[in-house]
Order: sequence, then C-alpha cells, then structure tokens
Amino acid sequence: MFQVIDLSHYISPKMPVYPGTEPPTFFRACTLKKNGFRETKISLYSHIGTHVDAPAHILPGANTLDQLEVDRYLGGGCRLDLTSATRGTIGVDEIKPYEKLIRAADFVLLHTGWSALWHKDGYFEGYPVLSREAARWISRFRLKGVGVDMISVDRKGSTDFPVHRIFLAQSILIIENLTSLQALPDTGFYFSCLPLKFENSDGSPVRAVALVP
Repeated sequence: MFQVIDLSHYISPKMPVYPGTEPPTFFRACTLKKNGFRETKISLYSHIGTHVDAPAHILPGANTLDQLEVDRYLGGGCRLDLTSATRGTIGVDEIKPYEKLIRAADFVLLHTGWSALWHKDGYFEGYPVLSREAARWISRFRLKGVGVDMISVDRKGSTDFPVHRIFLAQSILIIENLTSLQALPDTGFYFSCLPLKFENSDGSPVRAVALVP
C-alpha cells in the first residue's frame, strides 16, 4: 500500500506566475444549460505552476519533452532538507551530506520551505538557489531530474540561466514550483512528474506526486 502525496499547486487565473508571464485564462466554452455538457477552454503558458523544463527550454537543438521516453518522468526520489539554507545560495557543503541518498535516487527534490510563500509577494524575491559549483556537483550523478519548491532554479532576472544550463546539458529535467515537500521522508518514495503529451514541448505543467510506502 502507498500513501499518495500531491506535490502540485492549483492552476487558476489568480495563481502566481513568473514576472512577465501572462496568467492562465479559463473560459466556459460549453454549459449544461446551453449544450447539455460542460467544457472549459484554457489558455496557458507551458511553464506555469508546478511544471517540468525540457532541455529544449534553454539549449538549441536539445530534446523536447515529447522526444523523451515516458519512464524519464518516474522514478525513485530523495528529499534534501535545506530549510536551514538562509544565505540565499546553497553550496556544495550543504548538499554533500546527502551524497548517499542522491547516488541511489532518480530524482532529487530540494526542500527549502519556500512554497509556504505561494500567493505572497515574497515568493519571487530572495529565494535560495544552488551555486554553480553545487549544481555541477549534483549533475555528476545519473539523475532523471531535480525538483525545487521555488519559482526557478535560477535567480529572478537571470539572463544566462547557469543552473538551468548545467542540469539540462546533462539531460537532467528540472521540476519547479513543487509544494508539500515537508510531507516526504528523506528517501524511500516514488516520484512522478508526467507532463502533458504535446508536440515540440519545451515544458509542461505536471501533476507531481509522490508514492510513499
């Protein structure tokens, strides 16, 4: 038996979005009264809410999500408790103690506690990010993905996206805007971040979940 833990934020017109991105729009296209059934037209960017970044998001000629095998979005996970990381930058020394867990995992989830600021102005400012050295250190492992409970793995306003580039160059997927990571054990759970299946997808919202025995 498994406990299923939802690690995803709701998608709604009032949800937080990366500065400069339009929020999603929902239109009641069909109604029970008029059509006999309900149907909603949704317009949204591919990188809103809890979502996964494809290598093609940043790197020219790299794989899109639909070009990857479906098993790339599922696997064993580990959680790194980085809630004490208050310096704004997470260095190698703060993640090295988790080396044994990382080595055995497919997905590494960085729990900083930042998701508690979802729907608050502070969510976009001052969130901790991995240093380039820490990102390179993690990218040495044979991982499917790295997930974070922040808006981005790079700082707001970044134009060169160094952490994105380090991970995506190794075909390590990036999952952003996770939530409820405090509900997970450090290891021993199964993680899923299945994207929508659409052509040439540079990213996609996901319903990220963990299965905990």
